[in-house]
Amino acid sequence: MLDIALLGTGGMMPLPNRWLTSLLVRLNGRMILLDCGEGTQVTAKLMGWGFINIDVILITHFHADHVSGLPGMLLMIGNSGRTEPLKIIGPKGLRAVVRGLRVIAPVLPFEIELVEIEGDRFETELCGLNIKALKLNHRVPCYGYSFELFRKGRFSPERAKENDIPLKYWSKLQKEGRVITDEGRVLTSDMVLGPDRKGLKVCYTTDTRPTEEIPDFIRGADLFICEGMYGDGEKLEKVTEKKHMLFSEAAKLAADGEVKELWLTHYSPALMNPKAEVGAARAVFKNTKAAADRYNITLKFQDK
Repeated sequence: MLDIALLGTGGMMPLPNRWLTSLLVRLNGRMILLDCGEGTQVTAKLMGWGFINIDVILITHFHADHVSGLPGMLLMIGNSGRTEPLKIIGPKGLRAVVRGLRVIAPVLPFEIELVEIEGDRFETELCGLNIKALKLNHRVPCYGYSFELFRKGRFSPERAKENDIPLKYWSKLQKEGRVITDEGRVLTSDMVLGPDRKGLKVCYTTDTRPTEEIPDFIRGADLFICEGMYGDGEKLEKVTEKKHMLFSEAAKLAADGEVKELWLTHYSPALMNPKAEVGAARAVFKNTKAAADRYNITLKFQDK
């Protein structure tokens, strides 16, 4: 199971009823925080998932509404009792940004490992998830992220017999993935498993104009979280100038990427009632939702 919580849905500035955009991803109790605008620790506290198990913080870009809450969040994580190292990943320039922000949070009970992304794409494995980054089209270097939980195939007695694997090793091989027999033969899990099954995929893109690469990046996602800075009443010239999206543009990406569900987020402060403007997006992609703070879901494997 993969837990997703959209902590805040605001862009530019926090409002009394809307925190700045940030996301929590949780797998087996370990967590990844994506973006950390001003006050993120407050809405995270309201969510109730805790802080000590936040192992990774991903940053999309260095505008204040996505990163200025980092000192407070680091202090909150430290006050939770964490002593394990914490990793922060973001665009080139991350070291300088974190160094500046930590002037007001200089002492922490854990080490911080910084990873700067360069180029158009990035991939790593963290917290049991495959994480990919894609460079977007914003006014400063900005990345979207995808999270994939892969799923191995079912155990196949037929394959085990074909590979002449004794019954006494079947269970151990499934659990450990690699076994050395009494005779010194090396056995691996791929010798007893069928084809990989469909896993889970979640994608997150903000702030950006639509790009040709996004549909393939989000292809087949169970959940696509995308900025909808402006409703469709706004002029396209304004959106293009500020490098953001209309609701319907996000919906078009969701349709092209054949995702299952779209959550809109990162609303303009002037957009007081996003749900009232979601109709045009739903005409393009039916399963579109105007998300609200602490919108959350537990994604589960689907077996045929």
